[in-house]
Amino acid sequence: MVDVEEVERVAENARINVDQDEAEEMAEEFDSILEMFQKLEEVDTEGVEPAFHPIEVEPETREDEEGETLEKEDVFRNTGNEEDGFFKGPSA
Repeated sequence: MVDVEEVERVAENARINVDQDEAEEMAEEFDSILEMFQKLEEVDTEGVEPAFHPIEVEPETREDEEGETLEKEDVFRNTGNEEDGFFKGPSA
């Protein structure tokens, strides 16, 4: 069973703000999802070959095409996270 404290811990790790009501609702939803997975574990799959797609799928690929590159000013125009010509990420 997923409890509210676990939801809050995961939300904190994911840097998502969750209030008490949302955490309670999410805990119930997670429990419901885990129950569905439990039902799947009960299915007898002995002798069934694994399948990644229910139908054959051909990969859609294309050749890389060289294009114009942006000027450095254009790249950083809409961000405040630039430092010394590089994107600056969050500190851990």
